[in-house]
Amino acid sequence: METYDLITRNAEEVVTDEEVRELAADPDGKRAYVGYEPSGVLHLGHLLTANKLIDLQEAGMEVVILLADVHAYLNGKGTFEEIRETAEQMKAQFVAYGLDEDNTEFVYGSAFQLDEEYTLDLHELELSTTLNRSQRAMAEIQGGETAKVSHVVYPLMQTLDIEYLDLDLAVGGLDQRKVHMLAREELPELGYDVRPALHTPIVADLTSGEGKMSSSDGVTISMEDSTDDLEEKVNSAFCPPTRDPEGDLENPVLELFEYHVFPRFDEIVVERPDEYGGDLTYDDYESLAADLESGELHPADAKGTLATYLDELIAPGREKLREIRN
Repeated sequence: METYDLITRNAEEVVTDEEVRELAADPDGKRAYVGYEPSGVLHLGHLLTANKLIDLQEAGMEVVILLADVHAYLNGKGTFEEIRETAEQMKAQFVAYGLDEDNTEFVYGSAFQLDEEYTLDLHELELSTTLNRSQRAMAEIQGGETAKVSHVVYPLMQTLDIEYLDLDLAVGGLDQRKVHMLAREELPELGYDVRPALHTPIVADLTSGEGKMSSSDGVTISMEDSTDDLEEKVNSAFCPPTRDPEGDLENPVLELFEYHVFPRFDEIVVERPDEYGGDLTYDDYESLAADLESGELHPADAKGTLATYLDELIAPGREKLREIRN
């Protein structure tokens, strides 16, 4: 796969294409990051961006994971001691999931976000950014929660993180888009360069195909799930024999194949008895999606196969969690 194609694989949006093509022309040693609020247990939302980080490492880039303890504190996620304990759990799970430990730099936000220079830059952003602009940037991350002053500061800090981590590329889910656009607008006002950004898709709710799969609302899959739990969740997933049955619904089973399974496996085997046509083998997502749509692949067989491959992906992290907790 060409470097540009690998860097942009499964990206919902590239900002800007010209900047990312320039990066792809000489990726070695370039630095890309994702920031995560420490929550202890990785779920599929975390792992979607982690898949992209693995792609970037394969392309020759260095990866920075911001363990955003200050952000988590501002978002009311506990004391710093509690937050850092869960951050260490997340760090171990990322490595178990497949990130190259030697090529991944884990950074606590508090290691630089409390320094004088950073704080003064933050105050400069507070002076130049309207309340409405900052709140719009935070809205998709914050959800329906009542806005607090800390929520308005939060995206301004994300803007500065891109500069202070010395990055060449910012990566995040599509819900981070407004933050990255804020960074592109405001960093030049402080004399800093803008950086390109990649936005990964938002996977639909597992049981309805609507909205966003969320660990706080609805059903998601995490590294805490046993094999049986995972199979139960996948078997109950919304999976019509089409990709977009009514124009406003997604097929989360297909999305999980596209964004989680195919990026990590060269070949997918659907095991079926001979009486039902025998095994099916796929080396690309489009072939599997087309077979589901045509009826060649039954939704039940698709779900069983998805559960098997997802379990293989999260099993090392599940085991690491057990080690940490015991």
